[in-house]
Amino acid sequence: MDRTPSAPLPAVADLRVLELGVWVAAPAAAGILADWGADVIKVEPPAGDPMRNVFGALGIREEMPNPAYTLDNRGKRSVVLDLRNEADRARMEGLLADAHVFVTNLKPDALDRFDLGADATLARHPHLVYCSVTGYGLEGPDRDRAGYDLGAFWARSGLSHQLASRDEPLNARGAMGDHITALSALAGILGGVLQQRATGEGCVVETSLLRTGIYVLGWDLGLQSALGRVARGEPREANQSPLMNCYRTADDRWLLLTCLEAVRHLRNVYVALGREDLLADERFASGHALRKNNRHAIAVLDEEIAKRPLAEWAQRFDDAGVWWAPVQSPTDVLGDEQVRGNDGLVEVPNPGDAGGTTISVNGPITFRGRPSRAPGPAPRLGEHPDASF
Repeated sequence: MDRTPSAPLPAVADLRVLELGVWVAAPAAAGILADWGADVIKVEPPAGDPMRNVFGALGIREEMPNPAYTLDNRGKRSVVLDLRNEADRARMEGLLADAHVFVTNLKPDALDRFDLGADATLARHPHLVYCSVTGYGLEGPDRDRAGYDLGAFWARSGLSHQLASRDEPLNARGAMGDHITALSALAGILGGVLQQRATGEGCVVETSLLRTGIYVLGWDLGLQSALGRVARGEPREANQSPLMNCYRTADDRWLLLTCLEAVRHLRNVYVALGREDLLADERFASGHALRKNNRHAIAVLDEEIAKRPLAEWAQRFDDAGVWWAPVQSPTDVLGDEQVRGNDGLVEVPNPGDAGGTTISVNGPITFRGRPSRAPGPAPRLGEHPDASF
């Protein structure tokens, strides 16, 4: 690969981040900061972050490589602290005193038991940017409810309901909501650090899987609030916007037309199809007509697109100025020149004495013009017992 993640920005390189996180959302937010050059110490219990054994927890072989853990934890240092132990609690307080940022996604009641709740911690360390990532928020009846992103981000927010095209809720992939919530946390942390550097004062930055989920669904929830109704997801064959739909090609691949503005794109689509005659058919001659006759329009597009392979459609659509995208598998994405040419992937050293590297997904931000550097490996459990800032 030609490039690696951007070198530390001076403004980030001196940032000291203490993470008390498990699974994904909080570790991912701290992980992006580590990618940017921040000094991140990850505090783990004696058994370690359970994400280390995610495949074993799912009933898969425990000895499998764990690229999921690598993605969110590369470049950090790991220290083991048993917060039930008085000496380890004192060590934790020392780390908090020296940190600029504390990020955690432990449940609020668990943090309260260790006197690490937001208000108590900020009272002892008023300089600190305290980032709380929870399932459901720091207030309300479900403050202490356990929640993965499948429950809090997808189900409780309404996303699984709205994205379902049949009678059953969408069964989403894990960690997607976590990573979106991590970006929410990251934005809040950076705002808090700006406040900290301007005034010397810390603050509590709060986000949750639920709050981020309803923000993602904000358009639909806004329509429901204003109009009292909002449409759910639709089956492909009943999509009300036939030019914003997926179609199968002759070689059993799929492509997605992304022609939102039908008036702008309609002629180009028909030219690419070799079916300019459709402009003379009142059922298909305008965006309004397509919406009214959506099933018929989709059937025509199905028939035409099934006649040629994806590569041929790629050329025809590009030549005609049609907006579209291939529907790619994970294998396709890893080999995509556009992904590789824009820092989408990065080589991460394997931990310990294993040697070699692992291809990992890069964070979503590149700082152009910065010298390149290689990321560090994900730490082994307790690899840095004497870690300090």
